[in-house]
Amino acid sequence: MLMQNMLRVVWLVSVFSFVLLTSTYAVAQTCASHSFSNNKVFATCRDLPELTSYLHWTYDQNTAKLDIAFRHDGIKSTDSWVAWGINPRNVLDPAMIGAQALVAILQSNGTTRVYTSSIASTSTQLQDGTISYDVTGLRATYQNNEVTIFATLTLPNGTTSLVHLWQDGALSSSSIPQQHYQNPTHLSSKETLDLLSGQTQPSSTANSRQTRRNTHGVINALSWGILMPTGAIIARYLKVFKSADPAWFYLHIMCQASAYVVGVAGFGTGLKLGSDSVGVEYDTHRSLGIVLFCLGTLQVFALFLRPNKDHKHRLYWNVYHHAVGYATIIISIINVFEGFNTLENYVGDRYNRWKHAYIGIIGALGGIAVFLEAYTWIIVFKRRQSENKMPESINGANGHDSRPQHV
Repeated sequence: MLMQNMLRVVWLVSVFSFVLLTSTYAVAQTCASHSFSNNKVFATCRDLPELTSYLHWTYDQNTAKLDIAFRHDGIKSTDSWVAWGINPRNVLDPAMIGAQALVAILQSNGTTRVYTSSIASTSTQLQDGTISYDVTGLRATYQNNEVTIFATLTLPNGTTSLVHLWQDGALSSSSIPQQHYQNPTHLSSKETLDLLSGQTQPSSTANSRQTRRNTHGVINALSWGILMPTGAIIARYLKVFKSADPAWFYLHIMCQASAYVVGVAGFGTGLKLGSDSVGVEYDTHRSLGIVLFCLGTLQVFALFLRPNKDHKHRLYWNVYHHAVGYATIIISIINVFEGFNTLENYVGDRYNRWKHAYIGIIGALGGIAVFLEAYTWIIVFKRRQSENKMPESINGANGHDSRPQHV
């Protein structure tokens, strides 16, 4: 009965892990919970897909006035610039040419300068100048590594959608904006936005990469980060119960084989994602992923080379299997968190709920393992005591001496 209950618990944790990780993405919105220091409230907001940025806006279609707050997080250097703009031609590619931008300059003396700039070419240095929209209330703030640009723009009558873009970059020694990085993240920071519904049409590359990034994260967290530890728990603790033999073995094989197959798919998506993310630093995450793939493959070979229980080499095989298995689990968990850290460097804290969900799942599995470790040791000790008392009770029956008799 206890074994069945434990199986149910492990199964429920696995199912809960899948549901939690796959549903967390749907509620990973961070702009909706943000409160501005001046208590300003906007009708709509959106987590932008690139550069840890968020757009809040209120649009009055009758007056064509667009009240916005553009937030860009993760700006740790004061010698930086941040910009948000609209392309009046409604051209998504290239969106930069002709864009009418709001620019914030973070200067070394701690002040923030904000102005408008009309971008005529890709060689622009974001010179101060007038733009084609009437702009009022233009100001910028810099707090907790986040730049926020506030403004109210008057758009052409009848406007319901627009192409907008956002960027960041460094300043030269003379505080002149330099060209932004030419990696996929910066090149994809643009989209078509419906001001009324909030629906978007992102650039195809940005949409594809974000989908692959989410797929890569969910697949690998479930396979390497959850199924692998669950399979190890099944093998270590359920085999103590005689009634679980050989069911525990087949459950262990099924769990680990599924984790490996799904993990290989996640490994492949990671390689593709890495090749498409020029300029993104993920060396540690990639290296650990390669090590995991190699260790997982070794475990698959170990299954086919598994000797019989009474074979003279079985002890060495057990040492090898356990060492590689536990190393795989430890590195798997480390690499899941390394993946979260890599995301934080490029898209900010919008995946924090995923991270907290994973911490909760691993904590639950760890709690189950600690409980089962103590409980199974109690069972083993009681079983040994029972086995030691059995000969004594038999030989000592009816008053006979229980000690061995010498001839």
